[in-house]
Amino acid sequence: MKKLFYLLIVGMCICSNCYANEIQDVQCFFNEYIDAANNYSNDYFKYYSNNAKIIRVVEKPDGSKESVNIPIERYKSEAKKSTKLMKLRKYKNHYFNVKITPFGKDYKVAAMRMPSTSDYKIPAHFIIGKDNNGEWKIKEESMNTKVQRFLDKN
Repeated sequence: MKKLFYLLIVGMCICSNCYANEIQDVQCFFNEYIDAANNYSNDYFKYYSNNAKIIRVVEKPDGSKESVNIPIERYKSEAKKSTKLMKLRKYKNHYFNVKITPFGKDYKVAAMRMPSTSDYKIPAHFIIGKDNNGEWKIKEESMNTKVQRFLDKN
């Protein structure tokens, strides 16, 4: 009985250590992603899976919210177009209260995002998991925004 108890304790320690190591890996990946995004790195999109789900939750002036799904190719295209303007404005996203939790086989990174052009923080989350090559990728990105142009679905 003692042996079984010790085996269970060792097994729990090993499992919790695996989660701890993976959570540290996800944290490092997320920090690298933030650095690449805020410095307008040419390889910024390598952090996303090929079929990443991009969601903008638009906070309307009346207090209501509308969720908009943006195809990854459109997101990439629009981001590339706006890079020069964003650099000129020195636009960056800062993340606070970052929490990483297991989410099925992946991990959910939840945080409060503060755009450098604002004085408020709004929710954001990322689902990060490994692809078929064992590399960490953003599978889903959801950010609240007060930018109303996201409601133009064209």
